[in-house]
Amino acid sequence: MLPASLQVLLPSRYRSYRHPIVPVVRLSGAIGTVTSFRSGLAMANVAQLLERAFSVPGAKAVAIVVNSPGGSAAQSHLIFRRIRSLAEEKKLPVLAFVEDAAASGGYMIACAADEIFADPASIVGSIGVVSAGFGFQELIARIGVERRVHTAGENKAMLDPFRPENPEDVARLKGLQAKIHEVFVDLVKTRRGERLNDSYEDLFSGAFWVGAEAVDLGLVDGLGDVRSILRQRYGDDVQFRMIEPARPPFLARLIGRRPLIGGSLLDPAEVVGALEERAAWARLGL
Repeated sequence: MLPASLQVLLPSRYRSYRHPIVPVVRLSGAIGTVTSFRSGLAMANVAQLLERAFSVPGAKAVAIVVNSPGGSAAQSHLIFRRIRSLAEEKKLPVLAFVEDAAASGGYMIACAADEIFADPASIVGSIGVVSAGFGFQELIARIGVERRVHTAGENKAMLDPFRPENPEDVARLKGLQAKIHEVFVDLVKTRRGERLNDSYEDLFSGAFWVGAEAVDLGLVDGLGDVRSILRQRYGDDVQFRMIEPARPPFLARLIGRRPLIGGSLLDPAEVVGALEERAAWARLGL
């Protein structure tokens, strides 16, 4: 028998593996746009990681470690669908492990797993949809700024933060949120099935719970961390293959750095994005 280090040189049907192998992918951060000041999750930066995880020779399962307060509904759903597609294509079970939180879109991603495990202190749930912003119309009037907006299309400037809120715009937004919420609820019901304890009226209200409560609700299957659960499932000799993003070349990292203070390259929009991500964690008490 060839040593394990040379097994990869053989076609997969001829390989033998002494120990069970489980690739582990960590999906951490808010979900949505990723910038130099805002690390997080988006389809563009996790697709390759998932492909690599599901392509590990001899894998018995794929473990997804989730640590996210949520974010973009579309990006969450895209990542969910990619995990399910790869799991069905490769015929591999998927186990999800919640760290600090799998809330909102983070929980949607966790639902791509066949089983979900959490820490007793994890935050789980928040099955809802939220939109937040600011209203600046009084501020700009106070400092003598006139807002000028010209559109083709009556709804093009909907919810402009520099104009008074229009009740019709709010009603339209709530209609969109209701449709997205329906997609989320149907996804959870389909994936969790009879495991859900639907006697709780606020299960889909956007409320969230700690890990032990989430077990009672059927949102997760048990308590435990990735190492302990996988050792119980596949034995003490199970091998973990950490699937990590490739680091860019040193020069690219150096050029990509931006000054944090006192420099003209600091982008206010990215700072606001970082503050919004901090707010997403803060609403969970984290």
